[in-house]
Amino acid sequence: MSTPAPREPRGPVDSSRIPRYAGPATFARLPRLDEVGTTDVAVVGVPFDTGVSYRPGARFGGNAIREASRLLRPYNPAQDASPFALAQVADAGDIAANPFNIDEAVETIEAAADDLLGTGARMMTLGGDHTIALPLLRSVAKKHGPVALLHFDAHLDTWDTYFGAEYTHGTPFRRAVEEGILDTEALSHVGTRGPLYGKKDLTDDEKMGFGIVTSADVMRRGVDEIADQLRQRVGDRPLYISIDIDVLDPAHAPGTGTPEAGGLTSRELLEIIRGLSSCNLVSADLVEVAPAYDHAEITSVAASHAAYELTTIMSRQIAASRG
Repeated sequence: MSTPAPREPRGPVDSSRIPRYAGPATFARLPRLDEVGTTDVAVVGVPFDTGVSYRPGARFGGNAIREASRLLRPYNPAQDASPFALAQVADAGDIAANPFNIDEAVETIEAAADDLLGTGARMMTLGGDHTIALPLLRSVAKKHGPVALLHFDAHLDTWDTYFGAEYTHGTPFRRAVEEGILDTEALSHVGTRGPLYGKKDLTDDEKMGFGIVTSADVMRRGVDEIADQLRQRVGDRPLYISIDIDVLDPAHAPGTGTPEAGGLTSRELLEIIRGLSSCNLVSADLVEVAPAYDHAEITSVAASHAAYELTTIMSRQIAASRG
């Protein structure tokens, strides 16, 4: 018996017929998951920011990114692909996590991610603060084993605790290394900068296996060389990309909780992501958009475009795997 051909993906609302500012703000005006039944890439929000150490507000980030994504169009010329025609991409709504109990929230996020990944979908998660990366990585590692990680961020996020708390937005990747869910031969921070608590922060980070590409490295060496370095570090391993929007300079992303001067431009971030299109991207997150501190949707627009590039990479790879 022949295998039935996959059904044609259902794409975004036609903006030539319905204005972009009308209707529900799903990501890129894509269908909801309950409208298509199954999906290849699930765009899911996690409105949780109880793990922040400075300015709160990232719980509203996912919906701000969705609103800004109304302007995204179905053809991506930078990658020469129509991602929503290559694979089914759908908005899976939000994972509702307890804002008063971080431990319970982490468990809830992990269980919900297990359910989505269990359908065969890849995840493009919109945070939320960076605490959510740990349960997402746990879930991805159950499916793929320890994964390579490219972590775009102004900060290391490998500190041990804050006020004795092990689960915060500054500790997820130390926990992930301790739990054995990361491939320590293929880890790198990208875009780090700014003051630290001490030099030990760097030596501890190195012992965990992380390489570091600073924002100054990107400026001096250029995006093509940096993308090539990252591709070589990752190889053909299953890759998870985690982007804290504060990797961008506050000029490009003012709407975030812990801004640091001297960051990447939005153009540099997008070009590095595009340079990773040959990597085996199994899921990704984009976190720390805090719209209360944003101006004219600058941060949300940058975040929506970064998520679009990541989604395009996943869609292209899914289509290629089907021949």
